[in-house]
Amino acid sequence: MAKNISESLKGKKRAREIDTEAEASDFDQILSLEENLTFSDTLVALRIMRAQFPQSDKISVQPFILRSQLYSSVEDRTQVDRDLENLRREKVLRIFKLNTGQDDHAIMFFDDYLCQMERVVKRLEEKKDSDIIEVFKWFKSHVLDNKLEPSIEHQELCTLLALGGKVKDEHISLLINSGLLTRQLIDSNIYWFAIPNIGSVLKGLSQGRKEVLSLLNRRRYKEMMLAPLEKKLLRFSPLDMRFHLRDLIGSGHLKTAKTATGLVVRVSKD
Repeated sequence: MAKNISESLKGKKRAREIDTEAEASDFDQILSLEENLTFSDTLVALRIMRAQFPQSDKISVQPFILRSQLYSSVEDRTQVDRDLENLRREKVLRIFKLNTGQDDHAIMFFDDYLCQMERVVKRLEEKKDSDIIEVFKWFKSHVLDNKLEPSIEHQELCTLLALGGKVKDEHISLLINSGLLTRQLIDSNIYWFAIPNIGSVLKGLSQGRKEVLSLLNRRRYKEMMLAPLEKKLLRFSPLDMRFHLRDLIGSGHLKTAKTATGLVVRVSKD
């Protein structure tokens, strides 16, 4: 039974499936952030940043893109929000509120999220009773397909899960402990949909932000040319410099300016 649940997570393809894997090798050849800082199309930007997501043994999650990174890459933020809403409704991607203490949102292609969920199921197959693990099948078929917003209320969650079988408290606990749901701090009756195994990456995200800003703040004019800055290695984050620069530019902590010798990145004034 557990094996069938795991296989079912692989099975169904979305009506609008994005073949990101086939394009990844092409996009991965785009190495210079300076030459590819902005795009005119939201979905193109998402695909490229997905392909450029850092590959590391320290990262155990499928590629995700921060909303702030999109804001740094597509000039029209209103259009970005409109495009994200359409892609969310079409089940091309999901949007997650991140537990960073800031207004951070991660964007993950739907198929990547299902792959991340499949990893959770495989890890639990040998540890849990198959009747309990079946909740993941209910979660995929009835909750994820019907609830596209970043959060869900407890009663609605139980109602949707009940379309698959009799819901028990341990089913909800398993979804929480596996990292697919987290309780909202201000209202424990509401859950955020979450990305399993993202905790260490979020820690690196916060530390990397501080490291990049510290590096620039130590310089005389609090600025540096983008080309050499992009090549610098970070000590405290598994995410690369390109990932952090897109994020910090989009969130307004950094800004860029054109010079005769290329783009310069400088710390924004308070």
